[in-house]
Amino acid sequence: MGSKRESRSAMKTLFEWIWKQPRAMKILLAVTALVLSFTVLTLLVKDISHFFIASEIIHAAGIVALIYKLTTKKTCSGLSLKSQELTAIFLGVRVVCSFLLEGDIHTFLDFTTLVFTAWLIYMIRFKLKSTYIKELDNFPIYYTVVPCAILALLIHPRASYLSTSISQILWAFCVYLEAVSVMPQLRMMQNAKMIEPFTAHYVFALGVARFLSCANWIIQVNFPPCA
Repeated sequence: MGSKRESRSAMKTLFEWIWKQPRAMKILLAVTALVLSFTVLTLLVKDISHFFIASEIIHAAGIVALIYKLTTKKTCSGLSLKSQELTAIFLGVRVVCSFLLEGDIHTFLDFTTLVFTAWLIYMIRFKLKSTYIKELDNFPIYYTVVPCAILALLIHPRASYLSTSISQILWAFCVYLEAVSVMPQLRMMQNAKMIEPFTAHYVFALGVARFLSCANWIIQVNFPPCA
């Protein structure tokens, strides 16, 4: 019992210290932690496809937390509809790309997550519309979709054939949009100046999932498997 309390106290002290640091120091610490985590994962995990599978599973777990909230609390307060719409966009495009390129377990996981996301959008738009705070969900979607589309055209994996090249551009678009799809949710939380527990769990799951997905993408692009 004593060791657990000491561990919690140490973690609390660490978080309080980080919270008191200037913004520049917080950014530096976050980048350093990401780089170190990415390096450790690269060294320990031999099959990088595990990154992508883990990302999809964690994302699904976060959505399950939201589904539990919506079905038990009967409220979507604190949730960003625009984040869910962005999620549906990149998942929809990725399901098509995955079906054309591979058609494996990734396609099934993405399709399942897309169905759950579509259900969340339906609940927020119609069933629980009265609890949705539209005024706080004011992050323009085109701020993310347009830059991601342009970036995908400029930076994407090389391909030998036109059809494959188009698929790779669409896949790159999915990766970029996935990385920033949480921005409307973060903006809404900033506007509301409060974080509900289930929303916090969902955002944490998204952060972990995005990190693993980006790690998978970076390794594939920079260290492609040998033929």
